[in-house]
Amino acid sequence: MKDTNCLLTVAICLMGYASSSHAQAVSGSASGDTAPSVNSAQTQAQTETGDIVVTAQKRSERLNDVPVSITAVTSAQLAKQDIRGPADLEKIAPGFTYSASQYGTPVFAIRGIGTYDEAASAQSTVTVYTDQIPIVFARLTEGASLDVERVEVLKGPQGTLFGQNATAGAINYVLAKPTSELKAGVDATYGRFNQADFGGFISGPLTNSLRARLSFRHEYRDDYQESSTRSDTSGRRDFTTGRLLLDWSPTSRLQLELNVNGWRDRSDTQQSQARGYLPVNSAPPLTPATIATATALLAYPYLTVNSNRLADWDPGVSYRRDDWFYQVAGRLDYELADHLHLVALSSYLQSKLRLPIDADGTNVRALFVLQTAQLHSFSQEIRIEGDTGRLRYVVGGNYGHDYSNEVQYTEIHGSNAQIPVSATLVLPFDGDNELNKQVVRTLAVFGNLDFRVTDQLTVQGGVRYNDERRNFEGCLSDRADLPLGLRPIFPGITPGQCITTLPDGTLGLFRDTLKENNVSWRGSLNFKADANTLLYVGATKGYKAGSYGTIPALSYLQFKPVSQESVLQYEGGVKTQLLDRAVDVQAAVFYNDYRDKQTQGQILVPPFGNLPYLINVPKSRVYGAELNLTLKPIRGLRISGGVTYVNSKILGSVQVANPFNTDTVNAGGETLPLSPKFQGVVDAEYDFPVSAAVNAYLGGSTTSRSAAYSTIGSRKGPAGTGDEFKVDGYTLLDLRAGLEFGERYRVQVFGKNVTGKAYWNNVTHIYDTYSRITGFPATYGVSLSARL
Repeated sequence: MKDTNCLLTVAICLMGYASSSHAQAVSGSASGDTAPSVNSAQTQAQTETGDIVVTAQKRSERLNDVPVSITAVTSAQLAKQDIRGPADLEKIAPGFTYSASQYGTPVFAIRGIGTYDEAASAQSTVTVYTDQIPIVFARLTEGASLDVERVEVLKGPQGTLFGQNATAGAINYVLAKPTSELKAGVDATYGRFNQADFGGFISGPLTNSLRARLSFRHEYRDDYQESSTRSDTSGRRDFTTGRLLLDWSPTSRLQLELNVNGWRDRSDTQQSQARGYLPVNSAPPLTPATIATATALLAYPYLTVNSNRLADWDPGVSYRRDDWFYQVAGRLDYELADHLHLVALSSYLQSKLRLPIDADGTNVRALFVLQTAQLHSFSQEIRIEGDTGRLRYVVGGNYGHDYSNEVQYTEIHGSNAQIPVSATLVLPFDGDNELNKQVVRTLAVFGNLDFRVTDQLTVQGGVRYNDERRNFEGCLSDRADLPLGLRPIFPGITPGQCITTLPDGTLGLFRDTLKENNVSWRGSLNFKADANTLLYVGATKGYKAGSYGTIPALSYLQFKPVSQESVLQYEGGVKTQLLDRAVDVQAAVFYNDYRDKQTQGQILVPPFGNLPYLINVPKSRVYGAELNLTLKPIRGLRISGGVTYVNSKILGSVQVANPFNTDTVNAGGETLPLSPKFQGVVDAEYDFPVSAAVNAYLGGSTTSRSAAYSTIGSRKGPAGTGDEFKVDGYTLLDLRAGLEFGERYRVQVFGKNVTGKAYWNNVTHIYDTYSRITGFPATYGVSLSARL
């Protein structure tokens, strides 16, 4: 009772204040030991043997027994490398790439499979989960890494167990659970740009059967971006997140878990770096506003040097976002009989987003966008897990209901802010609203089985049937709060009215329904050559659902949705441990038959010109190989690294708009966008005792990727190279050194991108300029950690 009272007291204080090697290995999480549970007993037992344990197949297994390419990293290693969220996983998972979009939506890809979409409602080909519960919208994943036990990056389609929209893979954050004893911890970091981060957790029993864990983190940083044309700065970080976990075990067969979490982001939107003038409409400017804008953009001093800090934006405008998110999730585990479990996962999440965006990346007010969205999602999974000795199986079903309501408020003064009516009459306009509301209902049933033919040979198979109905409402509407809006070109409309032409010739809100179904499947043969060596070969089919884009559609015909994409992957691999586990090897080769890939291209939308638009690429292929090694050559030294080779190609003919003029180009034969051929990571750490009570360590890591192109159809530039849209390759170096005082205290100094490498991860063309989205400059600081 004393511990309970102490826990409650500290929890109240923390709530008042709040308004972490590749494995789950020997000692558990740096955040504190977790209590055994119905679904973690096997994990506990295997952890004590020193084996690597993952839940990639929704059950606890040794990593070397799972026929899937996986990167698993503990919370301790995540903390040492300062890996905060999904965007940082490039540092530990070769083959995974992150790119930022101009509107802030993250673009995740694995082995060249990814989807670029600026929409707030975008769903990635790499789905992010916390304890197997999906965060369906990519924009909402930034708080998933709070207080975790480990993260698992699963490569290749994961549709049979994790559902559709995981054609590239899945990221599963395994959360640190409530403990059976009172534990607490705090973490603090101070660094360059006045970075000041603070967080912590408290965990323990409330009663004999009820345990709780409360965690939070606040991240702050001053402006790091500088205007290239004046004395002005931007780029503040202001992010707060928290989570409450409750575990209740009323009986030995029943366990209930509750997860209540949320975050708020008041950071500045990242400013892009304009590199050149490229109007979306090639017609000559004819109105006072378009003439003035074109004149200013032609004379603008576009950057020619590489810099991570220089950018530009409209002066006198606040770019502070106002985004919030919360989620309530639950899990029920019930032991129906020996080796037979019922698992139920439920989740409801809600978010509201508000992002001001300078879409041209200059100090000229050519295009300003205020993106707003309301997002809701409910998911329910029920499954039964059984084990009869040689046969293990999972059968279950899913229901999902997702809602998104996005409005992009645009203020336009650039090349397409005019409508030529005749040779002598040109009508101006200064803005519009683009509406996109989607309601998605998803039903699925699935099954997965493992049959051990012999003690060495196992056959695995899985299948999922998925049925989806997507209802869409959207239009281009007048912006009533601007002097002109669209009213000069549509006389007689009421302020704010939809002006999209419908099938019957009237103007209004367009409604449509997209119905899709598919069957994902997986099969593999797995051979255990010995206790530490697995050979496997398999094939997997996965799907990502179709969707509707957010565009200024004058006609309902422009709202044609992209259809679902599919990936058929063939993979063979080996996992082994050598020299008494001093060497750990994972290697794989793969081939992906990629159909109807969804990506952002260009579409000619008269009279607006070339605009970003979601398209399907009918056929492409991706093949490659990867190798991951962990070496422990001497006591105290660990070297881990990996390299991935990806060769992608668009097959056949794909006609897309040419961003350099108003014709179309054939993108056939090009590589897939944002798909570097080579990626590599290396991390090394040497730890040694300083005294009986103090341990020291030195470490460093490198992250490398080769060049790629940001979009298809962009390589027919004036010089024929398309270098305007090239993302150069780069190598980043991080360093760290620290002291550990037993298992309770740690102090570390760190440097990230210590060479100050100027790099960018995307090139965008939203409006009359093309712009780079730059990486982060060199940073350094000190972090403190205490566990009580």
